[in-house]
Amino acid sequence: MNPKTCKVLLIEDNMADAQLIVEILREEPKNAMEILHVNNLARGLEMLANGGIDVILLDLTLPDSSGHNTFAMLAKHVPTMPIIVLTGTDDNDMAIRIVQEGAQDYLVKSLVDYTMLVRSIRYAIERKQALLEKDRLIEQLQEALTNVKTLSGLLPICASCKQIRDDKGYWHQVESYIQQYSSAVFTHGLCPKCSQKIYPKNAAGDRIADQHPNQSSKR
Repeated sequence: MNPKTCKVLLIEDNMADAQLIVEILREEPKNAMEILHVNNLARGLEMLANGGIDVILLDLTLPDSSGHNTFAMLAKHVPTMPIIVLTGTDDNDMAIRIVQEGAQDYLVKSLVDYTMLVRSIRYAIERKQALLEKDRLIEQLQEALTNVKTLSGLLPICASCKQIRDDKGYWHQVESYIQQYSSAVFTHGLCPKCSQKIYPKNAAGDRIADQHPNQSSKR
């Protein structure tokens, strides 16, 4: 099978219409489309459960479902699958409603030709993939934003020990509080002033070396 073959599931109970649609799609060059045909919604759902379908052509009037309910049931079972409604009912209000609810297109059988149908199938697959990718990125962004912790407002801080009081009245070291409410990670070191205070001998040695650099180099 050509690796670029598009597998189309046609759910249509009218055999004459189904045959016409199959013949139209078979005009696609290089056998680029494989058409699977079933005549009711239940059988269509069984086919979809097996996987491998790229796009669905759906008639709204079937032996086991009719009208908007047909699309709604199918979309509920396969929300990530591109669905093109292909029906004999030229109902503008129905078309708008169904497209708003996720159908990729609404085509009237009597107005469909080869170019229109093939283009609709190709565009439907591309649009659905783009929408799924967009939804995936939005979900990742929302998750990232949920994980971001920020500090804002007034922070009660002790003037002596510099601990911060949280909204429950507990006092915390500055670094532990900031780590809890932000994404910052602390590393520890000593500034020159604190280093001189804690290690005065080292600081004195450094001062002598700075004052007599030539003597230090001769040793």
